[in-house]
Amino acid sequence: MEFALSEEQGILSENIKKMFDDNISIDNIRDHSKGDKSLRKNIRESIIDMGLPGLMIPEEYGGSGLGVLEASLVAEQIGSHAVPSPWIGNSIMAPTAILFEKDNHLAEKWLPLIVSGEITVCISLSEVIGKRADLGLIVSEDKVSGINIFGIDGELNPAIIITAVKNNLILIETDNNGVEINEIPTIDSTRPVVEIIFDSSNYTIIPGGKEAIQKTIDVGRIGFAGDLLGASQNMLDKAVEYSLERKQFERVIGSFQAVKHMCAEMAAALEPCRSLMWYAAYSQDFISDEANLLACHAKAHLSEVAQDIARTSTQVFGGMGFTDLLGMHYWFKRIGLSRQILGGPERVRKEAALIQGFEI
Repeated sequence: MEFALSEEQGILSENIKKMFDDNISIDNIRDHSKGDKSLRKNIRESIIDMGLPGLMIPEEYGGSGLGVLEASLVAEQIGSHAVPSPWIGNSIMAPTAILFEKDNHLAEKWLPLIVSGEITVCISLSEVIGKRADLGLIVSEDKVSGINIFGIDGELNPAIIITAVKNNLILIETDNNGVEINEIPTIDSTRPVVEIIFDSSNYTIIPGGKEAIQKTIDVGRIGFAGDLLGASQNMLDKAVEYSLERKQFERVIGSFQAVKHMCAEMAAALEPCRSLMWYAAYSQDFISDEANLLACHAKAHLSEVAQDIARTSTQVFGGMGFTDLLGMHYWFKRIGLSRQILGGPERVRKEAALIQGFEI
């Protein structure tokens, strides 16, 4: 049995890589981190032109009708290039949530707008994962008030916000609805997260209950696993490239056994993660019995491996590794934030243990 990407999936990944290669440089990312939003605007336009926002949305709503595996391949390239544009919340989690139960009016209203790029969707599930004791949401009749933090893809004035309360996903429209969105400063300038303040905001329940919440989290974790894989691969590639250029004692440092071992161990740790991510993503659409557990495994394992690669690849660069001149710190910081969103590895491993019946 051959376990590999199809020809079409390979072409999709290569085309997206080429698009990002042509449009993103380290200078662009550096300017973006200093407040220049032109990269975010240009990349968003390119993503819309390629029809990517509707990748997972069925053709009947104008989308491509592809699956979580294809979306995770896009996430991998986004992580590899540190793309500052909505993806995991807007194009993976939101369609999954809205489509959890078929033929509902929310799909007809919002999915075509996501496909066209006319709107973006912010996902904020801090009520379910990582809720702070002094924050939270309060529901009174048909209105919700309170604060959500670490919202994903909320940087482009989203038209709707999807969050969770009382074992249900709810959808809140942002226009004239008592919603305030503020970016939260973090170490990662390439992926903004937001704080959302609701003040007696009207909401609509998304059908599906607890199962819809869990499925939305699972596909989001797969998306972050893909992002971590891409960011790790980029740091590894850059470290190897540098080791073959930098000379010490009239030899490239890549010829020294210690550096060889560092690079080889990174490659050996990362390569199995690729098939793990593929299988976990595939299971979301085709192996429902394993989907929840595999999403936990992929997110937790990639989080740990990525952290190790971020640290080790930086060491290969020596003192240059964390300077802005090389810019590797953008991926280092992106990995640091990505491993915590939707649950850090410790929390996610605990969930995996409970799924398998272990007593914690």
